[in-house]
Amino acid sequence: MDGVGSFGAGRTGTAVDPITFAKQPQTILRVLSWIFSLVVFASIVNEGYVNLGSERLHCVFNKNADACNYGIFVGLVGLLACSFFFLLDYKFSSISSVKDRKKAVMLEIGFSGFWTFLYFVSFCFLANQWSRTKTDDLPLNQGADAARAAIAFSFFSIITWISFYSGVLVGKVRQSGSANQNLANHQTHQHPIRLA
Repeated sequence: MDGVGSFGAGRTGTAVDPITFAKQPQTILRVLSWIFSLVVFASIVNEGYVNLGSERLHCVFNKNADACNYGIFVGLVGLLACSFFFLLDYKFSSISSVKDRKKAVMLEIGFSGFWTFLYFVSFCFLANQWSRTKTDDLPLNQGADAARAAIAFSFFSIITWISFYSGVLVGKVRQSGSANQNLANHQTHQHPIRLA
């Protein structure tokens, strides 16, 4: 446990090895979440609207603009959040204050839980609106693949975001507890308490 500091990170001020960082499950999940968010966002922005003989664009999800807007919002903010948390993960070992590390971990856990819920709503909302879309609304099946991709990758995003919430990030808190317990045991052995 010599290399473990607070909240599962290395000791403060240690250099981050990019190869080791890239191989961590947390980093791999973060990259997958980033890709999934990009697919949800880009598929709706690029092919989520169709022109049905007029200049006005209609959302492919049952002509419900709210469905497209919600999917774009969740995908874009998820993409930006993944980028932010990726940088936070990379710089985590340089955070010297235990209180600041705790705040960073709690922010990640809270945001991941909330974003898991929003992706669940996105999956349900987009799937519901897609099931109500009539084939006449999509000539030549235009935008159908993009709609299916947005639905599928919303579902995959639920899995990756809940992994942060339940597995990787909660593991940081557990590692911190065991590291603090080992530190307390080490200090007790160095300075035994004497009872009179």
